[in-house]
Amino acid sequence: MPEQYVATDKRTGLEVAVTGEFPDHPQDRIRIARTTNLFARLASTILSMPQESERREAFIAVETQLELADALIRHDMEEVQRLVQETLQKLGITPDQMRAIEEEIRRRLADLGGPSPEDSGPE
Repeated sequence: MPEQYVATDKRTGLEVAVTGEFPDHPQDRIRIARTTNLFARLASTILSMPQESERREAFIAVETQLELADALIRHDMEEVQRLVQETLQKLGITPDQMRAIEEEIRRRLADLGGPSPEDSGPE
């Protein structure tokens, strides 16, 4: 039988329910509760924004970050790269600027004793 955790934002009364088969470990249950509470608070904050365009931008930002978290957890580095590039492009950073940033990071890592740009292999 599925279990359910319900989180309610105290400021607005927005309620979020998560239903499913939950692991028995107490730490897993705590994480489910905390994540659900955080999501309820986040959605409530966005919904309370007076500007419609601001709400849409906030939801898109949260969606992208959740997609990024999911890809990182699944170790789907191709998807992580795509989402990061998409986010940077939305911020107005061009592919050339991204390459310059990457080169600068590699140079600084090499200065700190990390791998040099030559160690990274072909692009």
